[in-house]
Amino acid sequence: MASESNGKRKIIIPIVIVVAIIAAIWGFKTWSYSRAHESTDDAQVDGHIIPVLAKVGGYVTSVSTDENQHVNEGQVLVTLDDAEYRVKVESAQADLAAAQGVAGTRNTEGQAQGQVATASGQRSQLDAQVIAAQAANTNAQADLARMQDLAAKQIVSKQQLDAAQAAAASAQAQLLAAQRQVSTAGSQISTAQAGVRIAEARTSAAQAALDNAKLQLSYTRITAPASGLVARKQVEVGQLVSPGQPVMNIVADTGVWVTANFKETQLNDIKVGQPVEFDVDAYGKCTAEGKVESLSGATGAKFALLPPDNATGNFTKVVQRVPIRIAVTKACPNHPLRPGLSVDVHVSTR
Repeated sequence: MASESNGKRKIIIPIVIVVAIIAAIWGFKTWSYSRAHESTDDAQVDGHIIPVLAKVGGYVTSVSTDENQHVNEGQVLVTLDDAEYRVKVESAQADLAAAQGVAGTRNTEGQAQGQVATASGQRSQLDAQVIAAQAANTNAQADLARMQDLAAKQIVSKQQLDAAQAAAASAQAQLLAAQRQVSTAGSQISTAQAGVRIAEARTSAAQAALDNAKLQLSYTRITAPASGLVARKQVEVGQLVSPGQPVMNIVADTGVWVTANFKETQLNDIKVGQPVEFDVDAYGKCTAEGKVESLSGATGAKFALLPPDNATGNFTKVVQRVPIRIAVTKACPNHPLRPGLSVDVHVSTR
């Protein structure tokens, strides 16, 4: 019996020693790894999820995509009934044509421009009349002066002097009348030019209204703002949508990243640019790689709807977590990273 007991001891002791050595090695490796890494399982994959919104209201006439389908930027996703918007475009086109009829265009003369041209033509005629009246008045005044000299020498009769005086007065009156007509014509030109400016302003307003009507019409075709996968489709044919109403979301193809929420006590050794390994829960043993891209400027709790008060004097002090953005440098082959997937993150701090 004693020999059997000694034999068992000889077998058990080496096994215990081997197990102890293995445990020590494993513990040392774990300790060494923990010294050179900071890890967290409070992390997930993030990406750009873009809402697709209706910019105008109307009834849905067609939906050309479905959940989880890939679409390209600019592709038509939803079409709204555009009858009302086409009527608005036609009305705006008619208003613009009427405004252009008054203001004119580059190739045609409008009513307001025609009035300016007419007033300018009358002004030119009146300017010529003023020149003629000035010449006649100058001659009449010269004749009067000569008659006055001759009358002083009693060479001409009083009747001839009176006639010269009357002719000079008449010529001066005609000059003043012509000058008043020129002034009136100038006012008419200014009024006509103001009318042109008003007509041009109305034309610009009509053009803007037409452009806006065409823009509203284009919004009846709801297009993809980016390339990606359709998610959360919320619209069906026959449904009435309102401006600003979401109709679906698009998970963009522009890339993903990992947001890891580390405890504040782990931040001391974490720096931008450090290499990262992360395990994706959905893919088992798949390990992807990345690097620390940036650290948040505040803790995650500060962005909560009701940020908690974590003053030092509180009875229970809560350890805060700081979001860290990790750029993906090497993903798992044949395993796409989708926003929302849970991951375990390990940052190499040495």
